[in-house]
Amino acid sequence: MSAPAEGAVPQGRSDAGDDTLRESAPPSTPAPRSEPVPPAAAASETALPGAHRGGFQRLPTAPLPITSVSAPHDPDGEQPQPVMQWIMPEPARPSRGLAGWALAFAIVALIASLFVGWGFPLGIVAIVTAILALLRPLESVPVAVWAIALGAVSIVYSAGWLAFAGFTTGLFG
Repeated sequence: MSAPAEGAVPQGRSDAGDDTLRESAPPSTPAPRSEPVPPAAAASETALPGAHRGGFQRLPTAPLPITSVSAPHDPDGEQPQPVMQWIMPEPARPSRGLAGWALAFAIVALIASLFVGWGFPLGIVAIVTAILALLRPLESVPVAVWAIALGAVSIVYSAGWLAFAGFTTGLFG
């Protein structure tokens, strides 16, 4: 025969009179003893919660009224608009087209220098404008180079016309 399992009741016996087979409860620990709390003072027993009981004193505060008007009334509309300094302004977009203007001056100068000798000022304007366009990063480099080339050709043609006019009139000898 096998031994009965732990905590099991043997056959033929009732559990009512057998305390040895019951599982024992863990022993209870006694509550720690503390010193008795002294009775509260008579003044603090009658005070309501939140009432002043000594210590720091401060003035009572009240809720502030909420106003719905956020700006002064302006019936005339003559008040300037407020400057919103916290908004970043749009950055200035770099202008383009200086090379195109240089090429336009160069073409007009070339056409003028084919017929008259006084087209060289437009050629000089075209060359200066094209050089300024080359210094800007967004301008078209090929257009500026063409403007310099056509401006130089217009100056050469104008110089040829002025030399022809000078020799024809006997100004150069």
